[in-house]
Amino acid sequence: MRLAIPAIAVVALIVVATTMLWSRAPSIGLTSAAMPSLQELHVMAGVHKLPVQEIEDQSLVYPTAEKR
Repeated sequence: MRLAIPAIAVVALIVVATTMLWSRAPSIGLTSAAMPSLQELHVMAGVHKLPVQEIEDQSLVYPTAEKR
């Protein structure tokens, strides 16, 4: 009886893991195959219409340690 409970638990775990792998495998394949390229995403989002952002030089934000 001591070995029956862990054996049933192991069999149940294998069944659940197998079922999960079978149910997820097709969906993973479909999503990666349907993913558009990066260039297509930029065109769809209209990235070329965004304004150019100027970035300030922040090298002086964190000054070096003071000399003593």
